[in-house]
Amino acid sequence: MLPRIEQRIAQELGAHLDQIVAAVQLLDEGATVPFIARYRKEATQGLDDTQLRNLEERLTYLRELETRRAAVLASIDEQGKLTAELHTEIDNADTKQRLEDLYLPYKQKRRTKAQIAREAGLEPLAMALLADPSLTPETEADKYVADALGVADAKAALDGARQILMEKFAEAAELLGRLRGHLQDYGVMVSTVQDGKEDEGQKFRDYFAYSEPLKALPSHRALALFRGRNEGVLRLELKLPEDLQDAATGKSANTCEGMIASHWGIRDSGRPADRWLADTIRWTWRIKLSLHLELELFNALFEKAEAEAIRVFGANLKDLLLAAPAGPKAVIGLDPGIRTGVKVAVVDRTGKLLDTATIYPHEPRNDWQGSLHTLAALAKKHGVELIAIGNGTASRETDRLAAELIQHLPEAKLAKVVVSEAGASVYSASAFAAREFPQLDVSLRGAVSIARRLQDPLAELVKIEPKAIGVGQYQHDVSQTRLAHGLDATVEDCVNAVGVDLNTASAPLLARVSGLNANLAANIVAWRDEHGAFPNRETLKAVPRLGAKTFEQAAGFLRIQGGDNPLDASSVHPEAYPVIERILAETKTTVKGLIGNSDVLRRLDARRYTDTRFGLPTVQDILQELEKPGRDPRPEFKTATFKEGIESLKDLQPGMMLEGVVTNVANFGAFVDIGVHQDGLVHVSALANRFVKDPREVVKAGDIVRVKVLEVDLSRKRIALTMRMSDEVQPRQTGQERIPPRALARSRQTESAGGSMADALAKALARG
Repeated sequence: MLPRIEQRIAQELGAHLDQIVAAVQLLDEGATVPFIARYRKEATQGLDDTQLRNLEERLTYLRELETRRAAVLASIDEQGKLTAELHTEIDNADTKQRLEDLYLPYKQKRRTKAQIAREAGLEPLAMALLADPSLTPETEADKYVADALGVADAKAALDGARQILMEKFAEAAELLGRLRGHLQDYGVMVSTVQDGKEDEGQKFRDYFAYSEPLKALPSHRALALFRGRNEGVLRLELKLPEDLQDAATGKSANTCEGMIASHWGIRDSGRPADRWLADTIRWTWRIKLSLHLELELFNALFEKAEAEAIRVFGANLKDLLLAAPAGPKAVIGLDPGIRTGVKVAVVDRTGKLLDTATIYPHEPRNDWQGSLHTLAALAKKHGVELIAIGNGTASRETDRLAAELIQHLPEAKLAKVVVSEAGASVYSASAFAAREFPQLDVSLRGAVSIARRLQDPLAELVKIEPKAIGVGQYQHDVSQTRLAHGLDATVEDCVNAVGVDLNTASAPLLARVSGLNANLAANIVAWRDEHGAFPNRETLKAVPRLGAKTFEQAAGFLRIQGGDNPLDASSVHPEAYPVIERILAETKTTVKGLIGNSDVLRRLDARRYTDTRFGLPTVQDILQELEKPGRDPRPEFKTATFKEGIESLKDLQPGMMLEGVVTNVANFGAFVDIGVHQDGLVHVSALANRFVKDPREVVKAGDIVRVKVLEVDLSRKRIALTMRMSDEVQPRQTGQERIPPRALARSRQTESAGGSMADALAKALARG
């Protein structure tokens, strides 16, 4: 009998059973992962949000397994076939796959050839030949000829007997497990191009004649292969090493057929039925098992690759959400465009829209001076400190305009920053943007978003559906439900790690706070609009439909600046305020006198203030928070400086040293924006002067890095970069020559939002 679910999870996560039991109980009671990780450390003994997310995922899987186990047992029992031995095997099935293998012979299925043969009375013939290969098949089969039962001759009888054995062989759970394991260990994914698809499928040409061991296939290549198959370009097969041997060297015996024979005690000893049984095994493998297991293993490979793709997307999204905020500064947002002009939006220190305009500094109008005049007037009028420039089409040209503006207004001390505009168009057309700016043109809403995401990336990006931000690999190929669930968890963790200002946060941001949802967030904003700013956290309880449980989950993550209680600006949960009252009584000071007073706080012994409810971890957290209340876990705001005169691909030369911003990190490397409208790729092998297994060990999205141009391919719009300055450069590519696949990059301008860069590169990274 398997251990209980909590014991299994404890073993898998390397945690104590009581930690898991406490966490499961809290989750079942409706507590969120951020709340448990931050405010229930005593109960879980310090499980962090990553461990809790893994626990939550495994808990769901194992509970689904138990539900399915009960259904399988009930089904077999109803058939009157549930033996004590089978019951034990089902009880011990530790995966869904093992459970389905055991259930396979008893699963209700359409009328098979084997069932028809049994109805014709041919099962004794099949069992006799299997048990005693010394019998002559044809002679034995003659005994079962019966026109009335549809068995016209000995051949028909043997065909029916074969169908019975094939089904029996294919439904043996232990054998299936061994065959599956063998294919996982030794199987080879073989890809060939479909006839007539060579020209149409050029982006998959590296996979036209390709093979790689199944167990070594990385997620991005697996997803590329499956996409090629789904688009009708590639044919994928699972082969064994012996299947791939050259015909001239002679083909070895099929190991899987040998495993089937061994399992059933079948061998070729020259007996009359040995050849017939060997053919039955061969048919079993080719007709029933090989295709069935190929489908299973391909599905398993896809699920594994899917999970990795979602993990990669989540990691990149987290880096973007937790990017350094510029803070409360007035900003001009520029959404670059050529023919349609550059859209301009000015927001104040709080993100409130103050002014908009459209300027036409580029082709075809070339109103450079008029554009400078408009921007200068807006900057002076609204006391602008920063200029945020979207990184899309005409970004560098617009960046040059901003640079000239800064020169013309030295007294304003302006600074310009190129920011990612990923998802800005999605926000512009969203229902929320329409409610926020009903009279504003859609294109101008994008400029507002660009300005605000410089002030606070987290607060602005939460308004956009996470998958629309487009920092994943093959995101359109994976389950959208799983992707949304994974990304929503990432956003929730990020928002609650930073905290939310209750009196300024938008409804989308509030909806991501622990315990809240879209309806409650809307109620909070409506209450705020009607009654004014919340004076303290307790006032939250006056919001319609916000009950005690919700308050418990949310209050610690909500901040109130300048309210009635200074503690409301910190991450100290209101339930823990009595602990601070005891500290105040002992130190004979006030809250204001205690907050930020390192000399006093560092002398306090946290153990003196513990009790049955608040243990040492909570008290230590309280003291740390009081020392630096409301501290932001995000890094200090910095900007990259693109090299002057380097604005397009043709300006690049191998050997150039440039500064850039990491825009995306995949398993095979990092994409870097160096200001030429195409991201370059630093392959994982070129990230450092050491072996790097995971690129995130070295870089993350938003990092400012120093790179060297290795190769440039103008025709393919690809750039190979390195962070190892000693790497040798390659001549500039002007034709269709192939750049080594380990260091290629593709224009982000020509790709769709979803995992686009990884998609474009997968074929070039076939051999990594």
